[in-house]
Amino acid sequence: MDGNRNVYIMLTNTGTLFTKSIKKYTRAPYNHASISFDPDLQELYSFGRKNPSNPMNGGFVKEDIFEGTYSKYPETTCVIYRLEVSDRDIVKMKRVLNVFKKNQHKFLYNLLGVIGVSLKEPVEFSNSYFCSQFVAEILHRSGFRLWDKLSALVTPDDFRTNERLHQVYEGKLFEYGPVKDRFLEGG
Repeated sequence: MDGNRNVYIMLTNTGTLFTKSIKKYTRAPYNHASISFDPDLQELYSFGRKNPSNPMNGGFVKEDIFEGTYSKYPETTCVIYRLEVSDRDIVKMKRVLNVFKKNQHKFLYNLLGVIGVSLKEPVEFSNSYFCSQFVAEILHRSGFRLWDKLSALVTPDDFRTNERLHQVYEGKLFEYGPVKDRFLEGG
């Protein structure tokens, strides 16, 4: 690989009513997935709440640990994985990500897709994603086929069981070294 680098996949459990509802069904410890291009999680993206106070308004988001949804849930638990990639892979991923960034107002949260996963039936709409579908789609469009299924059927738990992902940390989000250091420095 040319210039080995990493991307980071973070799975979280905020303990919100929505995640508790999903957890009852999935029995998985984490029910939200995000992708980051740095170990400090400063460049962290997903599909989720656009406004931390309004769970009904969802879509493409650049997540901010100190100002966004996570700031409202300080007991959030997480697991962080790294995937070794090349410089070229990063360029491809960021190119795909830029499509989301440039058109973020057009993207919606795919709530029906979440239901489809539980029925093992993909529910796909143009410009509509749920968190793990989005992360899987970024990877898939960049040449990483980590599963033999559609992105619309990938769950956060699928990341936990993928052998190509290497666990970096598991515990409380605000106790993760780089996040804790940033918090102590004032964000």
